[in-house]
Amino acid sequence: MHAPSGIGVIDKSVMIMDALEAGPATLAQLVECTGLARPTVHRLASALVHHRFLSRDVRGRYVIGSRLAELAAAAGDDQLVSAAGPILLKLRDVTGESTQIFRRQGDARVCVASAERPIGLRDSIPVGTQLSMKAGSAAQVLLAWEDHERLVEGLRRARFTPTVLAGVRRRGWGESLGEREPGVASVSAPVRGPSGRVIAAVSISGPIERLSRQPGRKFAGVVVAAAHQLTEMVRANPDADHGLKDLDH
Repeated sequence: MHAPSGIGVIDKSVMIMDALEAGPATLAQLVECTGLARPTVHRLASALVHHRFLSRDVRGRYVIGSRLAELAAAAGDDQLVSAAGPILLKLRDVTGESTQIFRRQGDARVCVASAERPIGLRDSIPVGTQLSMKAGSAAQVLLAWEDHERLVEGLRRARFTPTVLAGVRRRGWGESLGEREPGVASVSAPVRGPSGRVIAAVSISGPIERLSRQPGRKFAGVVVAAAHQLTEMVRANPDADHGLKDLDH
């Protein structure tokens, strides 16, 4: 248990989140663990759910929310971007298409690194671009492994369906044809953090006439290989050699 800061509402909120470190808990269990009054726990837990620091599982129990993972991922952005640069360049050279890394930020996905196709028709997505979480293979990948509540919310007005996301989880990659922009296809795969949670998506994108109407069949292997290598670098050794010696195979 942390020493109190003297700011009561923050100290009590931290007590509630600390109590959930061991796993899901009901309101009654939180009251027992924290020693706080039931109305206080209910009020603070509801506010933490509203801001996504907590969530509710399918049994109604409180669990740690996705916002903490987002903030933790944001803290590791420099590491992610540093490792991503050489990987995106190699992936671009292997596929001949523009490559990107996307992270989720609230209701949008943000391009945090990219390598553009140097010549010819290309899908240009500069670093810092915010795109919808309702369309595109990167959005599919960033949503597919979310908890039930966020999955349901993310599918509202989305261009993809629950069946599409089930396919993403089964295969380990997503593809899109004109979902985000007419004439543009893409393939994406998940980057995972040390806990196994999806923290980013590696993507390639370009015109459908080059990627074909089955871009996953053509490019999923190399995109997944790039995502796996970035996952290993982020998890274990961010200062390791960033070469993609296995990507061509």
